[in-house]
Amino acid sequence: MNNWEEYIFSDFVSINPSVNLSKNIKYSFVEMKDLDSNSKFCHPSTVRLLCGGSRFEEGDTLFARITPCLENGKICQVKNLINRVGFGSTEFLVFRGINNISCTDFIYYLARSSDIRSFATSHMEGTSGRQRVPKECFDDLKLYLPPFQEQKAIASVLSSLDDKIDLLHRQNKTLEAMADTIFRYYFIENPNPDWQQKSLTSVAHFLNGLACQKFPPKNNYDKLPVLKIKELNNGIKNDSDYASNSVNDIYIVKNGDIIFSWSGSLIIKIWFGENCILNQHLYKVTSLFYHPWFYFQWCKYYLQDFIAIADSKATTMGHIKRSDLDKAQVIIPDTNTLKLFNSFFDPLIDRIIMNNKQINYLSYLRNLLLPKLMLGEVRVVF
Repeated sequence: MNNWEEYIFSDFVSINPSVNLSKNIKYSFVEMKDLDSNSKFCHPSTVRLLCGGSRFEEGDTLFARITPCLENGKICQVKNLINRVGFGSTEFLVFRGINNISCTDFIYYLARSSDIRSFATSHMEGTSGRQRVPKECFDDLKLYLPPFQEQKAIASVLSSLDDKIDLLHRQNKTLEAMADTIFRYYFIENPNPDWQQKSLTSVAHFLNGLACQKFPPKNNYDKLPVLKIKELNNGIKNDSDYASNSVNDIYIVKNGDIIFSWSGSLIIKIWFGENCILNQHLYKVTSLFYHPWFYFQWCKYYLQDFIAIADSKATTMGHIKRSDLDKAQVIIPDTNTLKLFNSFFDPLIDRIIMNNKQINYLSYLRNLLLPKLMLGEVRVVF
């Protein structure tokens, strides 16, 4: 670190840089929900007429400044903006490199580092539940940082891992879209009239999770993280709760399990991540007779109906009941036809699970390298 220099963060990073946008013109718009803590890049979900909000250019880092979005790791580089400019939520701070001082790609990784996130979280202001990070707090943050060429080298190493992760995520989306299209054609739009019809609960078992607070860890070793709705959305994080791993094995969630959130934010997902314990408000969906693709696709098909049922509840946290699952009807092919479908869908699910395992490993490697590179404990040859 002999050639590293001390900087004030706001002298090293251009915060909320000026971007020239014109009134009465539509631009790419990025919402908070467009940021995924597990992805390097975020993409605009819509186009809107210019109004108030943060402004940014292609490649800028969007840094969520409000709780709990910051704690959940909503920090992404923005990509695929029309004409390379756009605007978005007022709850973003925008970070960009400064010519010959800082590399914009390096700044993204710097913003994701625990030092920056911890500093920002500790300087939040405002009422409980709506606290925000003031831009001015970064005037008090001092860091030792590498010269420009080394910044580019560090960003290149970490980007190579993130690019592979991004590719695997995109492959999974393609595979899921392919499965959805084939399923819809044969089971929804053109089903064989001779196929059987049964309830969703007759083909799959919906195991509700535990009240995990009743199973506190006995020590720092015999424990597992608790899978709640937040973790289902964002993965296991440092602030995730833990419970004793002495629970019945059926409540342990493993990579490739189908998880269905039936309360609050209704979601159906193939879990990928470390082993964890199934919390209440989540179902682990299994079957003794049908392959995962079959009940996964049917749950996905009925998800919007289930969401509508949950939204109609006169409570702050909508939910569905088992009786709603019973009413959902599925179509079951004859045995030989089902075997043919298994031979098509099983490899798609297997590939998604395999990709998720690679994503886990590459994410682990990136997260291991990130703090070491930022502190100069590991140096990059350039």
